[in-house]
Amino acid sequence: MTKRILVVEDQEDNRRILRDLLVHAGYEVVEVDDGEGALPAAASHRPDVILMDIQLPLLDGYEATRRIKADQALKHIPIIVVTSHALSGVEAKARAAGCDAYVGKPYSPKGWGQKAMYN
Repeated sequence: MTKRILVVEDQEDNRRILRDLLVHAGYEVVEVDDGEGALPAAASHRPDVILMDIQLPLLDGYEATRRIKADQALKHIPIIVVTSHALSGVEAKARAAGCDAYVGKPYSPKGWGQKAMYN
């Protein structure tokens, strides 16, 4: 069965890069372009993992993560923060919000195999 990944990213170029990388690797990709859409998308599509940007319109990635992790039916879904904000403290803040892993932008296809997705 194909693994499904929810990509929460407001920048079309970044979504396209992730979509191309993930589809090429055999994943099914569901996309939303704001934090507010992340919760209903997670509930309806039940992804195997969520790639979450931090700076999003309507609701930032921290709060979207907190809301997903607060939902009993969704809290088991791993959430990986994907952000260009490599400032000190961002990873700690993301983990405090409930994120399971952190990936900095720009990203590369190297290391984005299945093992990297679930570490």
